[in-house]
Amino acid sequence: MKAVTQCLVVILTALLSGCNSTPKATIDTSILNSTHHFNIQQVESHKDVFQLNNEIKAKLEHYFHNEEIGVKRAKMLMEFLVNSGDDSLSYLSGANLTASQAFSSMNANCLSLSILTHAIAKQVGLKTQFQRVHIPEYWDESQGYSLLTGHVNIKIFEVDNTQDAIKTLYVKPTSVTVDFDPNSRNQHFSTSSISTGTILSMFYNNKGAMEMIKGDLDMAYSYYRAAIESDQYHDGAWGNLGILYRITDQYQLAERAYQQAIAINKDNRNALGNLAKLYYLTGRNDDAKTIERNIHEQRKNNPYYMLVLGNEAFNSGDFIRAKHFYLQARELDKNLHESYFGLAKVAFAQNDKKAADRYLKKAYNTASFEHDKLRYEGKLALLKSIANNQPSENNNKER
Repeated sequence: MKAVTQCLVVILTALLSGCNSTPKATIDTSILNSTHHFNIQQVESHKDVFQLNNEIKAKLEHYFHNEEIGVKRAKMLMEFLVNSGDDSLSYLSGANLTASQAFSSMNANCLSLSILTHAIAKQVGLKTQFQRVHIPEYWDESQGYSLLTGHVNIKIFEVDNTQDAIKTLYVKPTSVTVDFDPNSRNQHFSTSSISTGTILSMFYNNKGAMEMIKGDLDMAYSYYRAAIESDQYHDGAWGNLGILYRITDQYQLAERAYQQAIAINKDNRNALGNLAKLYYLTGRNDDAKTIERNIHEQRKNNPYYMLVLGNEAFNSGDFIRAKHFYLQARELDKNLHESYFGLAKVAFAQNDKKAADRYLKKAYNTASFEHDKLRYEGKLALLKSIANNQPSENNNKER
């Protein structure tokens, strides 16, 4: 099952936007207002998400002084973030937190860390602009779900308060772009500006995805509903709502939600793929196969897509097919640690401990983030423990 999140994870959404000249799709709000199987729960308000608590405000007042202005003040903001807490500001893809929660934890996804940066910048008198980063399609795995992950960052502007008309006209204020994902910073992807309402929608969408994975479907629906109400053109939220309808056997509403996502963004392959799954469930196999062929053709050179196919095959017990896709992912990108981990899983499932150990070490050496390395360290230790406690061949023989 594929969902979209923002780095945010997006359970599941594609985050592409059309040009301003493209007519916006008609929004069918009756999809939300139709009879459904959920009880609506309360979610965080806009104020809850973006407001800093009094403790953080007091720290800001102590840290910043009136003589620091412009870019220097923006850079001080980043120093304040890095030097706060236990000096462990870090990106954690699954952590969807409010501004105050992100500051207390200092471990959050890029969406939450960008929300925190925005809140602090506003508190100290700086202007910001959220940006969607147009990264290639990328998926995370979580409890049987393939999460299509988007990415956002934030630009901080120098505020020019001068009354000098000539300077105002001819000197462009400088800015600092804050991006919490090192992979994105290194590759210089294109960006487009997005509103605070869209950011709030992404936050709700992420929370909905996590609640759906945990099995709290009432809460998931409430978050998806809030996401759409915050930005009705957020195609990822519509696509995730379709998944929620589908897994609760509300097929007609699911199809309408998928179609709404596609009407907003015809390139939303995630919604298209999930629509194909729905077509299979409702006996429209030819339509489903047509969609899947088109998607496969568009994604066949994407190593992360091959990982998704490999994981699906592995989870169904088809280890030969899983290995085929993991090898394809490795051929497309030899620096992808997830492909080596996939090969390690297959080797372990086939009782080839040496190959599993070899691939796990390769995954460890290829991984960039510390949390991935720690995960592989743990699995290597477990594999070693199994090997050390395995009876020898002679001890198994009958005398």
